[in-house]
Amino acid sequence: MNKVTCASPLSKLSAKLALPLLIALCLSAAAQVGNRNPNELARSILNNEIKSEAQDQSHWMFRLSTEKAGGGSETDEVVETKDGDLRRPLLINGRKTSDKEANRRVQQLAHDSGALHRSLREKNEDTARSQRMLKMLPDAFVFQYGEAKGNVVELKFSPNPKFKPPSHEAQVFHAMQGSLWLDTKQSRLQGISGRLMYEVKFGGGFLGHLDPGGTFEVKQAEVAPGYWELTLLNVHMKGKALFFKTIAVQQRNSRTDFKRIADTVTAAKGAEMLLEQTQAR
Repeated sequence: MNKVTCASPLSKLSAKLALPLLIALCLSAAAQVGNRNPNELARSILNNEIKSEAQDQSHWMFRLSTEKAGGGSETDEVVETKDGDLRRPLLINGRKTSDKEANRRVQQLAHDSGALHRSLREKNEDTARSQRMLKMLPDAFVFQYGEAKGNVVELKFSPNPKFKPPSHEAQVFHAMQGSLWLDTKQSRLQGISGRLMYEVKFGGGFLGHLDPGGTFEVKQAEVAPGYWELTLLNVHMKGKALFFKTIAVQQRNSRTDFKRIADTVTAAKGAEMLLEQTQAR
């Protein structure tokens, strides 16, 4: 005998109401920003991003995975210290590193003041570059609304023909079209992706060039309440740009497993923390 089950009237009502309710919530979220000029929204949130980034002096331990052109892959455990970043290699060129070799490299770096100083300088240069780009974006592009998912709003961008790029880096960004994803509740930039629309030449081609079709993607996330960190940098460009120092034309970096540490951690203490990670496994 066949078994027959009947849904209760309440469950049927819930099913009927679920979709309209979901649509209403999405429309409500879009309405909160829909009446606002998209360029004004972009400027407001990007200005807050600049301010938040400048104020954030927190230090972290995390795992960094890097893929470069030619298939070389590396994975490092990283500790940010006041003296500079320390890395303990887990994979080098796709090969697992022995604990002995990894620990030797940590100790060597912890006592290499020159290398630590360079890592601090490069980080400061990257921060300054990021600040310049964020300041440039509202003027360099024209925005229009895309999708809205909860508190996250997409703004599609295309080059502003009135903008004159002040640098080589600005030339690259201005030649792109793509999307920003903005967390409107926390006024933070969640991500940016773009595609190069046409060839960009530097110094008439003598300083390098980038071919059309290249892509650029950055994502960040809230890794602890009130703290946002870069989680993905994905660059796939064709060509050669001689002026880029810390970002390769073909590169993918992902950062995971964030743990906040004291802002006063020294290189020596950071080395101890990385070695403790070895013993804990």
